[in-house]
Amino acid sequence: MEIFDKLKILADSAKYDASCSSSGSNRKNKSNGIGNGSVSGICHSWGADGRCISLLKILFSNSCIYDCKYCINRCTNSVKRATFTPQEVADLTIHFYKRNYIEGLFLSSAVVKSPDYTMELLIKTISILRNEYNFNGYIHCKSIPGCSKELIDKLGILVDRLSINIELPSNDSLKLLAPQKEKDGILTPMTYVSNGIKQNKLEKSKFKPSFVPAGQTTQLIVGATPESDLKILKLSQGLYQKLGLKRVYYSAYISVNNDKNLPTLASPPLLRENRLYQADWLLRFYGFQANELLDETHPNFNHILDPKCDWALRNMDKFPIEINQADYFTLLRIPGIGVISAKKIIRARREFRLDFEALQKLGVTLKRAKYFITCKGKYYDKVYKFNQNFIETNLIYQERNGLPLPQFKQLSLFDNLQPTKEDKIKCLTGSL
Repeated sequence: MEIFDKLKILADSAKYDASCSSSGSNRKNKSNGIGNGSVSGICHSWGADGRCISLLKILFSNSCIYDCKYCINRCTNSVKRATFTPQEVADLTIHFYKRNYIEGLFLSSAVVKSPDYTMELLIKTISILRNEYNFNGYIHCKSIPGCSKELIDKLGILVDRLSINIELPSNDSLKLLAPQKEKDGILTPMTYVSNGIKQNKLEKSKFKPSFVPAGQTTQLIVGATPESDLKILKLSQGLYQKLGLKRVYYSAYISVNNDKNLPTLASPPLLRENRLYQADWLLRFYGFQANELLDETHPNFNHILDPKCDWALRNMDKFPIEINQADYFTLLRIPGIGVISAKKIIRARREFRLDFEALQKLGVTLKRAKYFITCKGKYYDKVYKFNQNFIETNLIYQERNGLPLPQFKQLSLFDNLQPTKEDKIKCLTGSL
């Protein structure tokens, strides 16, 4: 098989990995035009300084020995199969890099023959890039669950970031949909990598190579199994707190196989995925805990309101908050005030007392914040009722229509619930 035929197959197979935002195009260049699109998988990651990094995103192979029921590459599926050689992946990466298509590589793989055999192929690939081609660009690689610790050590020194995908949120779901995988085969390597990163930082010197310097990540599939948002969020919180993960990615389940154990969904649960990303930001940057955002009586996120607004409405005893007195972490709990806005408020208060006009100039989203705050002891001029029903009705109307609520407007219980444009990007900006 020609290398570009392999590339088409294995770039397409990699699109189900949600560890970065995928993009692709088959646009051809025109006469006297500039630029050229490629059907090959290009994804985008972000550096610590916020810079966008384009990565070649491919599988090493889609010839898998496992029969995970949710996966397009399961061994019982009739799909086109392909496997690169280590030299082919290294050459592709260098050629794409020299043409300025990419700045790095995202490499994953199905399990070929065995976890250790697959890991050895990935290590050989990246060794060629690092040692023969002297490639120092960003490399994100997926470790294969069930492989030996010695191979993780070798791979961890070569790559910038390492991922081990959990995929399913509970052991019962793993047994149901991926019976050839074991919980310990996933969590034990993740713990080993986490400990290796900590140890490397303690012993770091200019003579010791870095071990997974950009940290490790994982992926959870949302909607393939019956776990609630609460259970998924608690798992993510545990991974952040106990293993120090850089990021948990959530992937809305896409129905690609027919199986009695899989749900029948008309479309992927993208809004649910979005809500989990928003809540993930609240865990990592806003000081929230999973059991604050959800509980056993409220195990799933609101489809209409974002997680912070939903939490605020269920905790009205904590509001209103005086904007000129609240500390930084209290400000972060106000809907419409994000990390950047809270820092601006703290700095501005050193010079003068803030009013609503000043908050607008600082970039605070007043269409949400105005219901939960006072400035100089006063409510926003149009907020004449501080009670849950009034605030919830207005927020829901705004989310559905993007407009303030007119007087005597009767809301329908049967309106189509479509996320707004702003709602779709909240999980990327983190400003809730």
